[in-house]
Amino acid sequence: MTTVYLALGSNLGDRAANLAAAQQRLAPQVRITLTSPVYETAPMYVTDQPAFLNMVLRAQTALGPWELLRHLKAVEAEMGRDLDGGLRFGPRPIDIDILFYGELVMYAPELEIPHPRIAERAFVLAPLADIAGGLQHPAIARSVDDLLATVPGRDTVVRTGTELPVTV
Repeated sequence: MTTVYLALGSNLGDRAANLAAAQQRLAPQVRITLTSPVYETAPMYVTDQPAFLNMVLRAQTALGPWELLRHLKAVEAEMGRDLDGGLRFGPRPIDIDILFYGELVMYAPELEIPHPRIAERAFVLAPLADIAGGLQHPAIARSVDDLLATVPGRDTVVRTGTELPVTV
């Protein structure tokens, strides 16, 4: 089993329910062991859309990185995400990204691990710091806490007070 960290985000429909439903649909291939608090954040890149709810999960999986990616994309599609014609960085009922896959560092056109934009995303780093602040980024040898301390926009990421239970 490999420890993975996944980022979940939603800005369409019942955002909190979407986050909860995505967690349930990850099982049994992905066993969640810890969840961050939920944060509300303004959209990044494409700003003319509703605000997001974001969270991070720590989980265990026997899936390889490519299999995990296929599983996550299948969950997104089941939940109504348009994977073919949708606007990149546009509104979506659910978005699930692989942040870390153990200590793996890989670069492929369709999959980069660790996530290539993690260091610029306060909406990922804030919830990740809640559950794994000391975790070292294997490619740049900086902790999550260190990355969060220097990322622009960290003051605009707001904890909602919503805690979703770990689903087994």
